Amino acid sequence: MTPLLITLTLSGIGYLFYTDVENNMYKHEFFAKSSQTDSLTIDQGIKQAKETFEGYAVSKVIVLEEPYNTRLTMANKDGDQKYVFLDANYQIVGSQNPKYTFANVMREVHSSLFVGGTIVNYLVELAACWAIFLLLSGLYMTFKGRALKKDPNPTKRQKNLKWHALVGTIITIPMVIIIFTGLPWSAVMGDFIYSAAQKHPSIGIPALQQNPPTSDMSEIPWATRKNEPPTSNGGAHAEHHGMGHTEDTSDPDRMITLQQLMHEVKQANVSKPYSIIYPKDEQGVFTVSKGSNTGVTGLDVSPYEEVTSYFDQYSGKLIQDVGFEDYGILAKWFTWGIPLHEGHLFGWPNKLLNLIVCISFLLVIFWGFKTWLARKKKNAWSAPPNVSNKLSIGFIIFMVLLGCVMPLFGISLIAVMLIEIIITLKNKNGTVAE
Repeated sequence: MTPLLITLTLSGIGYLFYTDVENNMYKHEFFAKSSQTDSLTIDQGIKQAKETFEGYAVSKVIVLEEPYNTRLTMANKDGDQKYVFLDANYQIVGSQNPKYTFANVMREVHSSLFVGGTIVNYLVELAACWAIFLLLSGLYMTFKGRALKKDPNPTKRQKNLKWHALVGTIITIPMVIIIFTGLPWSAVMGDFIYSAAQKHPSIGIPALQQNPPTSDMSEIPWATRKNEPPTSNGGAHAEHHGMGHTEDTSDPDRMITLQQLMHEVKQANVSKPYSIIYPKDEQGVFTVSKGSNTGVTGLDVSPYEEVTSYFDQYSGKLIQDVGFEDYGILAKWFTWGIPLHEGHLFGWPNKLLNLIVCISFLLVIFWGFKTWLARKKKNAWSAPPNVSNKLSIGFIIFMVLLGCVMPLFGISLIAVMLIEIIITLKNKNGTVAE
């Protein structure tokens, strides 16, 4: 687990400061003005972007507060994406390949080691689960073994052990909180948590008809991400398919302009920053949302300001909205927990706290590994000998409970147990043969 935990911790530290890094790396795209000074409407700016980047259609519009430029997310039929930035006059300033922006690289490394795939996602979640087990079991061993007791003449190994135990004890609770608040995005536990929130609206998300998310919904708040939007002016809402919502899949001849929509958004008291997702077909709606965990520089808001609003694509009428006050206790918890995990719930103090905990966690890993190696026989390739093979009933119950709460950890624990049994039987057979 050590290489995985180090990778996740370092990428997590990088992601903590993605807004600060991107504000400096992408000054031109975020804040610059075009050499073209003619003032356009946002619809004219979008039309110009489509002409400039032929074959691409707009799927999202992110409207940010000044001094940030407006950001368009564009995609083609092959699934390639592009970020295009418009200044205050809605003239094109520049573009980016989303795959290689700092935030997306850090996020991909942190969530899927930049490789992706189900197996990798499970592996990342497994590492997080084992980190929780190692922290809690370390706390148990620290107090049971009295590792913090004073020793007049400590050896080098005892000094490492003491530092490992001391720092580990201090950071266990905050580190477990940080890890748990990241689990809503995980493969197994994330789906379980969201399913629980869907099935029990009183503690979870509002009771709207649910549907699997699509790839263009990443700026929608976690609590409403899988909600099925209502439909515009009659007709059943079709299933989600393909890359996601783009303006070309709806009815552009009858659809209101984005300028008109933004006026309706203002009338509905939805303030900047917010993202706009286009209707997916002629019966779809405009989805306008403010989220506390968007991962987009300049877009995150306070959990209390979260709202997902649906506007009729033809009349611009507000059909329905879901805000923080509508969430159940579980959804509210994770609406707070995710930005806490990402380091922007309460500004710089949140970043600093997470940074200290992450660096301390790396030190705990270092001291633990160093202490483990100190028990290793010199010039031997084998692992250090076991300290003890005895497990108390309480510790066994603790492992079983953790295995139930974290299924991947439970499965891996069974696998480790089977390997241990095989090795033990093999050693016994070898001794009998001798």
